[in-house]
Amino acid sequence: MTKPASMKTPSATTQAIDETTQGRRLRRMRKTGWSRRMVQENHLSVDDLILPFFLTGGEKVEEPIEAMPGVSRYSVDMAVRMAEKAAKLGIPAIAPFPRESADVKSDDGSYIADPDNLINRAIRAIKKEVPELGIITDAALDPFTTHGHDGILRDGIIVNDESAEMIVRGALAQAEAGTDIIAPSDMMDGRIGLIRDALDANGFQDIPILSYATKFASAFYGPYRDAIGTLGLLKGDKKTYYISPANTDEAVREAEQDLMEGADMLMVKPGLPYLDIIHRLKSTFHVPTFAYQVSGEYSMIKAAGRNGWINEEAAMMESLMAFKRAGCDGILTYYAFEAAEKIHQGWHIGK
Repeated sequence: MTKPASMKTPSATTQAIDETTQGRRLRRMRKTGWSRRMVQENHLSVDDLILPFFLTGGEKVEEPIEAMPGVSRYSVDMAVRMAEKAAKLGIPAIAPFPRESADVKSDDGSYIADPDNLINRAIRAIKKEVPELGIITDAALDPFTTHGHDGILRDGIIVNDESAEMIVRGALAQAEAGTDIIAPSDMMDGRIGLIRDALDANGFQDIPILSYATKFASAFYGPYRDAIGTLGLLKGDKKTYYISPANTDEAVREAEQDLMEGADMLMVKPGLPYLDIIHRLKSTFHVPTFAYQVSGEYSMIKAAGRNGWINEEAAMMESLMAFKRAGCDGILTYYAFEAAEKIHQGWHIGK
């Protein structure tokens, strides 16, 4: 008797595949959109997004940044509007960075401790109008130094201990202004312990520290340095205090040291070139771990998208999912607004 079509004998190739995999076919659960969504292992939500943006002086100012299409510097009053938009979209926190005028910069970056610098004025203004939004502030010196380094430069050397002391002063000024999280990105040894002790001694025991524990000497920072006015370092480079891109064990040691000194969270910067570091830190320490999708990463995706070489929107969301897959609890990204809007519109990578 002839077998019905549904009972046809499998080909030799099909039999070989089924015998090799014992009948398992991983493509079965990729067949439909609903099944792909159902078995998705990692998920991206608005709660994962942190919006970094740039401050400048004046009023009603919005200055486009040429190296970062779609990103601008904002005066404090306009920054408040940015914060309101972030809160409306459900983004939990923002991270402002200042472009200070040349007349307030100095060799030691002491303006970081001034209560009326751009960061501190922005903290107060945003907290007044959008108190429910988290504010994460950096205590590095580079926006405040004449030479553009993250520490104090003396005789061609970034002096560690004096730099750390100035960074502590900046962190205290930001705490007094009302910041929610101190996030030092300078990579000076010992600064986490000093900041923790100073915060505790001055009544700020509840302010957590998000340490840029693993900040690499990367080529991806160029547009950011243009944005804050430190594009051309007057002397040297940052390789004596940032981590070499070749080193992973050193990154783990940096993170371990910062946690022992009192850090509550860890940051990896840049992001996509260092997914292995994110995964290793999360697997090793099991603490909240964040990534900064830095300016160079953003600008590459943006430029390729504008030239029609890639689908910018798809690449944006895929890159953010990569951070979640690596183990991130949160992502600083200049795409925060666009990503939040896509998520609210029902975006799902499995569709």
